[in-house]
Amino acid sequence: MSGMISEVGTPGRDERDGRVRVGALAPLTPPGWQEAGRHLLAGMELAVREVNDAGGIEGRPLELVVRDTAADPDRAAAAVDELARLGVAALAGEYHSVVARAAAARADALGLPFLCSSAVLDALTEHPSPWVARLAPAQSHGWRIYADHLLAAGHRRIAVAAEPSVYWASGSRVLRDHLAPRGGTVIEVDLRESTPASVCDALVDGRATALLLLAGHPEPAVSIARSVRRDRRLAEILIGAPAGQPEFAAWTRALGDDGAEVPFLRYLPERLGPLGTRVGTALRGRLAEEPSFVAFEGYDTVAVLAEMLRAHGTDRTRIAASWADVSVEGTRGRIRFSRTPDLGVWQWAWAPVQVVDRDPARPGRFRVLRSADAAAR
Repeated sequence: MSGMISEVGTPGRDERDGRVRVGALAPLTPPGWQEAGRHLLAGMELAVREVNDAGGIEGRPLELVVRDTAADPDRAAAAVDELARLGVAALAGEYHSVVARAAAARADALGLPFLCSSAVLDALTEHPSPWVARLAPAQSHGWRIYADHLLAAGHRRIAVAAEPSVYWASGSRVLRDHLAPRGGTVIEVDLRESTPASVCDALVDGRATALLLLAGHPEPAVSIARSVRRDRRLAEILIGAPAGQPEFAAWTRALGDDGAEVPFLRYLPERLGPLGTRVGTALRGRLAEEPSFVAFEGYDTVAVLAEMLRAHGTDRTRIAASWADVSVEGTRGRIRFSRTPDLGVWQWAWAPVQVVDRDPARPGRFRVLRSADAAAR
């Protein structure tokens, strides 16, 4: 997919064939979330095809140089080094937050523009960076909306079953800080010391009315969800997955009816506009299934970078200096970047946020439970 690339000459353009190249990072093999990576890449590839059908970048074809991160931060950092040497004009993509953080650190150090598609961790960089921008809402924004949904549904004693990770720890902190002043209590269950059965016992002992799965998919999230669903003591408990595990078809394939009615965050408007509708139809054809919000993020990433490349060429410094000038119609609203307090990157504030679940009567259908469509305002 990467084609022939020169290691010398103008960054982003192979002097032999004039192609404009963008590096693309995605988790395409285990332990990465392959389904998310496949959707992310499908969106990026569709956008590249449409850019080229419309004449490319000032007559030059746009090409992705794809690297598999496999959810490994070290592998991602090495890929950024390689792509920088190969002369890509910019970086795009990545799904896993901890991996995106490693990629962002290297991109910042090397002076390589990076538009992060899907990772939400607030601290994507350790210090403010002129080189990094992001489409996905910050975790503190989306997860507060999720916490408000829990409160509105009457949940005050909320258990979080969490694996050790910066991402999960950050999510737990957002929930705790937002819920506590509003009368909510977070009961933490450390999955390093728990089995699915002991998680059930902890829920009963803690009188929790909701359990949030801050854990990897498929395991241990699937085993815990199945165990909770089948424990008669927990017949009334809500299972939630704010990180979005139920977004993908693999969730339903693994859990069947047990995977329905699990609220999660997704980053789509309640209704897509003409561009989003057209892109959704094309993505459905490429994926042979319903496109996730991650596929739309991938498309929007390339759409933004293509406009920046048309306006500023392949000079990395000029590209990075132009985040504030971006105004691109994306599949989920008009995309503009700004500096947001407490975030060190250029941020689209904000992509639309929904809390949804799968309809138990029709698991292929999503029900919108709460919506914060900031992009429409």
